Formats: sequence, C-alpha cells, structure tokens
Amino acid sequence: MARPVSPALTDAERRILEVLWKKKEASVREVTDELSRKKPVAYTTVLTMFKVLDKKGLVHHRSEGRAFIYSAAITRSDARKQALENLLKSFFNDSPSVLAQHLIDEHDMDADELKALQQRVDDASPSRTPK
Repeated sequence: MARPVSPALTDAERRILEVLWKKKEASVREVTDELSRKKPVAYTTVLTMFKVLDKKGLVHHRSEGRAFIYSAAITRSDARKQALENLLKSFFNDSPSVLAQHLIDEHDMDADELKALQQRVDDASPSRTPK
C-alpha cells in the first residue's frame, strides 16, 4: 500500500523546487543532474518526486518532444509561508508568539539582533489581526 501524500513540503520536494526556482523550468534529467552534484540521486527517484509534486499542485509541466518540462507552481515565498504555517500548527499550538519565544530562548541572539527584533515589534501595526 502506498504511503499517503503529505500536505507538507518534504526536504526532497523542496530541493527539486529550489532547482526549478533557480532555472525557471527544467526536465527531470536536468533536475537529476543538478541534484546529483551534491549527492547522487536516481532519475527514477526524481521522476517519482515530480509525480508527487504534480499531484500536490506544486509544479506545472508541458511536453517538449518525449520529455516533460517542469516549472514551479508555487513561489519560494508561498512555500516558506506554508512551511511556517505547518510548523506553527505542528509544534507551537498555532501561536506565532510561542514560536518567537522559542527562537529567542533557544538561539543565541546578540544585542543588535534583539534590538532589531524589538524595533520590528514596535513598528508592527497595532491594527493587524492574527489569522
């Protein structure tokens, strides 16, 4: 039985999208070659991942001869937004403030970073309503 498709973007899917964001469009072979520069990956694995990305609506494709040419159907910014929303739901009770507190508590931030963060908080519009 096949594993259900995860609504969240996996690391492998993100790596493929990174190639598409960089190149604008590419064939499975081109993506396989690009990914294999860092770590060998099989053509069939990339092809399978493209099928999953297509099923999720995250890529578009067109035919060029016998090959499909793929392009991203989601921007990097939208992918980050979706990933952050999944992270918030999964680990931080859907609370941005709990996430922010965790980041402050768990990561060394120097005085300049904290000052810049405080400025962003101060500048935030009080009329903004959370989702």
